[in-house]
Amino acid sequence: TFGDQALPPSCATPAEHVAGLLRKRGMRLATAESCTGGMIAAAATDLAGASAWFAGAVVAYANDWKESRLGVSARTLAEHGAVSEPVIREMLATLVERFGVDAGIAVSGVAGPAGGTATKPVGTVILGVAVPGHTEVARLFFPGNRRTVRERTTATAFVMLRKALLGLPGEGNR
Repeated sequence: TFGDQALPPSCATPAEHVAGLLRKRGMRLATAESCTGGMIAAAATDLAGASAWFAGAVVAYANDWKESRLGVSARTLAEHGAVSEPVIREMLATLVERFGVDAGIAVSGVAGPAGGTATKPVGTVILGVAVPGHTEVARLFFPGNRRTVRERTTATAFVMLRKALLGLPGEGNR
């Protein structure tokens, strides 16, 4: 066996390991993306055979799309803003319930160069993952330019999902 941080020898990236874990368990993934604009879905579909474990993505950049396509309530958006834990939790719930997937990744953030505030500066990202029986949402900060923020968010999404999948009963450190 190997530690939680190590990838199996057959996997070059966390995304490859996630693909193998999902395929092995017969699970399907969907993403709900705002600031990444589909980059997480693109990283998934860059892998051969993704149709076996990747169902699809909703890129909801505008708040009205977060409401109509992802079931985020107008009240949650008004009270907390699009870049918030409650919004990500609602996005994840919709992925699992409305789209019938086993695993989800949801993200919203301020990629810049504009749009930051004192409480949510450029580089602030709220990233969440959901697997059966477990949802995790994290507030992250990635310094750098727009491209860097989006790339780091995409990479971190697969690391978070990998950790959640490894924590499922019966999975162990595989």
